Amino acid sequence: MTKAAQATFWDKIAERYAARPLKDPDAYEAMLADAAGRLKPSDHVLEIGCGTGSTAIRLAPSVAQWTAADFSPEMLRIAKAKPAPQNLRFVLADAQSAFEGGPFDVICAFQVLHLVDDLPGTLSRIHAQLKPGGMMIAKTWCFADMKLSLRGLFLVLRAVGLFPPVNALTKTALREKIRDAGFQIVDERVFGTNPHGPYIVARKA
Repeated sequence: MTKAAQATFWDKIAERYAARPLKDPDAYEAMLADAAGRLKPSDHVLEIGCGTGSTAIRLAPSVAQWTAADFSPEMLRIAKAKPAPQNLRFVLADAQSAFEGGPFDVICAFQVLHLVDDLPGTLSRIHAQLKPGGMMIAKTWCFADMKLSLRGLFLVLRAVGLFPPVNALTKTALREKIRDAGFQIVDERVFGTNPHGPYIVARKA
């Protein structure tokens, strides 16, 4: 699927995505609390794949500047319609071109690394656009660790246009690719009961 086709996919489902209730609100709140605790008031933060902006709106008050990027115009339209803090700006950009204004203190990638075409290249760009000692905070679906029946369901949904193409990562492979990009993993957690979406905090040496 081309980048244009991917953006069209997310544009089409943007309203449904925005209206969908959280499956595990307690897990989401716990993740937000952990991320907020790692941020400093002086930080300049980039979030790639911000979707409809809910996480950016919640975390931006913890930092000096939060830039939230997504390549779906419809997702950003919904995001920009929400009340937001003054230090938050939304920009139209994909995971390859979102780094204008860097280097950053923190780069966040929530539920996006499994969707990028070139994961090693994306991780290398994130690493390059962080200040020395800067952090990447990411939550990533590791579909290759899921049961075969569940993976089969996602393949069927993808075939009928209801699910995007994804990288079939294991947690082990994800950790290896993060380390190969030059990061040191400083924390890894699972929020909620689903073990296949690790939350990883990694630091640039």
